[in-house]
Amino acid sequence: MIGLLRRARGPAASGAAPPDLAGLVAESAAAGMPVELVERGGPREPSPAVARTAYRVVQESLTNARKHAPGAAVRVEVRYRADGVRLAVVNSAPAAEPDAALAGSGSGLGLAGLRERVETLGGTFAAGPLPDGFRVEATLPAYVPVLPPEPAPPE
Repeated sequence: MIGLLRRARGPAASGAAPPDLAGLVAESAAAGMPVELVERGGPREPSPAVARTAYRVVQESLTNARKHAPGAAVRVEVRYRADGVRLAVVNSAPAAEPDAALAGSGSGLGLAGLRERVETLGGTFAAGPLPDGFRVEATLPAYVPVLPPEPAPPE
């Protein structure tokens, strides 16, 4: 999926090609976050909705780690399967106290929004604390068909 996200041909919600997960991880690393991307299995071509959702899961998870666990090591795991993709973003305990203003910014609905987005596609979502950090995990189907719009009723 990562390779396909890099060269995706279908438009994202904004009209542009969906950004790639490797690039997102690289941006976080360039900003000073100790983060690694681990991929397993062979990527398969996901539907655009699955690709965008996978990106959002990783993006929100990295943002939350930066806000709530500064200095924590983060591992992004992507496991490709015949029937879909499993994402896990795990961060260790923070290396420093979170900045109160940064940690308090945002709507506070990021994880709830991710859960809704993943479950709408027929996937599963879990997030919660670990003894030494935090974990976000999502399993997405390989493909979600886009239904054509219903015809307008006759006038």
